[in-house]
Amino acid sequence: MKRKIIINVEKQEKRIAVVENGNLEQYFSERPDHKRFVGNIYKAKVDTVVSGIQAAFVNLGMKKNGFLYVSDITKPFGDYKEILEEEAEELEPTRFKENVNIKDVLRPGQEVIVQIVKDNISTKGPRLTTNISLPGRYLVLMPYQSCTGISKRIREPEERERLKNIIGGFRMPEGVGLIVRTLAEGASKRELIRDFKYLMRLMKRINYVSHRVACPALVHEEYDLVLRVIRDYFSEDVECLIVDNKKEYGRIYKFLNSLTPDLKSKLQFHQSEKSLFEEYKLEDQIEKITKRHVQLKSGGYIIIEPTESLISIDVNTGSFVKKGSLEETAYITNKESANEIVRQLKLRDLGGIIIIDFIDMNSRRHRQDIYKILLTSLKKDRAKTKVLPISELGVVEMTRQRVGKSLESAFSETCPYCKGKGLVKSNFTIAIEALRGIRKTLKSLNVGKIRVSLHPSVASYIFNELRCELNLLETEYNAKIVIEADTKEHIENVRITKA
Repeated sequence: MKRKIIINVEKQEKRIAVVENGNLEQYFSERPDHKRFVGNIYKAKVDTVVSGIQAAFVNLGMKKNGFLYVSDITKPFGDYKEILEEEAEELEPTRFKENVNIKDVLRPGQEVIVQIVKDNISTKGPRLTTNISLPGRYLVLMPYQSCTGISKRIREPEERERLKNIIGGFRMPEGVGLIVRTLAEGASKRELIRDFKYLMRLMKRINYVSHRVACPALVHEEYDLVLRVIRDYFSEDVECLIVDNKKEYGRIYKFLNSLTPDLKSKLQFHQSEKSLFEEYKLEDQIEKITKRHVQLKSGGYIIIEPTESLISIDVNTGSFVKKGSLEETAYITNKESANEIVRQLKLRDLGGIIIIDFIDMNSRRHRQDIYKILLTSLKKDRAKTKVLPISELGVVEMTRQRVGKSLESAFSETCPYCKGKGLVKSNFTIAIEALRGIRKTLKSLNVGKIRVSLHPSVASYIFNELRCELNLLETEYNAKIVIEADTKEHIENVRITKA
């Protein structure tokens, strides 16, 4: 597959697209007012300890206090636990204990070094951990955890043994741990040593700063979006990295020079008069990301409905009908949708509980096939997922790691009309309410003329469909009713005044 990373830099927004064979596979966006804090490390002060929820609220010097669970203090590995081989179990630090009370490890006023693992969502403050991790290109350094592991996604025994031998030769300080990332597969010894030395320098700088700043304070800021994506996604299998901003081009070049010089030749500066995203036909693909309706090539479609508690995904056959069998139609549509659903989860950065309602299939083998396709597709997803087998009803329950806001919630706001309901009253409903209001006003005020201001679509409905009822009211109360169409009116508003 031809993969490209395309970076568009504007004053108010930075946009990054990972493209495979012309299709948008991942999309990232960062704006000045939506800054990401995940990965930042703080010298913080414990504000409140709540034993009832086994957590503490920690002052980071930000608007909202951070949230620190007892498990994010006592358990090793943090978010990396699930990607390590089981052999790492025996290397866990001895400080791990079960059933520890939060008040036994934290007290109000205590100073702690913490890292943000999840940005604040809605009214919740950022989630924290004391299990600090410093990601490099190939390695993750853990300053306070004496354990070593290799990513499960590196499966070849020979490669695992090679990597184990390389990191085994590193001079590791006591109490410091190391994880080998998936990207390290095939990396040379020289590249791994360079990455390790960089992380060791970073750890020393963090320790130096944390001992000299007053609490609360930021002691380490994670890379911005552009450098994070380059660190995590720009590899040998990427054909090129294209950027349309000269200053950003220079910054990326310096970053690659220190991180992975071999990839500098793949960096390109876009000089065409045509905008970068238009040239690669990405604008239309990006526009579709927030749409609830996703069309499939077969003619079927999926509906994605994010809610406060979970994300609902419904699969439909639409216009696709396979000759001969409804079962075959359902099976083909479900196969296509399984891959597309995973693509949409990554594009939209959706997390939490996800319910997928596939089209009902009678064949157990077909249900198992769809489940396997879903799992295979999810292997390419960097976010942690847990998927339950497809049920007899064709429903899959799964969870996906939520680190921050989804793309939709980050760059959208509640509709001023429906206030988040997703629905507004019909013209007929509002028109009836308007007639009731008119009757009430004429009855109580005993006036000869009133003015009714309505949204144009409602005003048109009354003129065309309820003209007779309006005339009857005028006759009954011997009054003149003036209907005014006002484009500034909310569609559900009815404003009645004396004329």
